[in-house]
Amino acid sequence: MTAGWRPRLPAGTVLRADPVRGGDLLLLPERVVVLRGSAAEVLRLCDGGRTGDELAAELAARHPGAPVAGDVTDFLSRLRQEGLLK
Repeated sequence: MTAGWRPRLPAGTVLRADPVRGGDLLLLPERVVVLRGSAAEVLRLCDGGRTGDELAAELAARHPGAPVAGDVTDFLSRLRQEGLLK
């Protein structure tokens, strides 16, 4: 992950609860991504106000003992490569 990168959702992208599926969706122009597990919790923190490392630290504090740092970093990097995060 690039040092100092502050992940945020691209313009026109919306994170929305899906009551039919009982989960969360990431709505993009001409694309819908069904989110699983804790993906929505991570993406809700991607507001451009925190670096990826700060975001991982916040999640680690919320979930003590969970291997958050590596998982979050990998997840954010994959989403950035796919163009789902700026």
